[in-house]
Amino acid sequence: MDTVLSLLVLLTVALVAGAVFFWRRGERKRPALMLVMAVLIAADLAVWLTPVAGGPSMIALAHQDQE
Repeated sequence: MDTVLSLLVLLTVALVAGAVFFWRRGERKRPALMLVMAVLIAADLAVWLTPVAGGPSMIALAHQDQE
């Protein structure tokens, strides 16, 4: 699970960098879609990593279930 989260963080960074690259080349539609995808992935990461109501985060609960 940690590997998947790490890959999602790297993908988010790559999408933002790619959007900046294409924006500088004069494109408008592709960078906008890339930024939307990066925001969606970041929101998904926030859901998994943010603790819920004083308890553990969802990722911590997933690690407990594996043991």
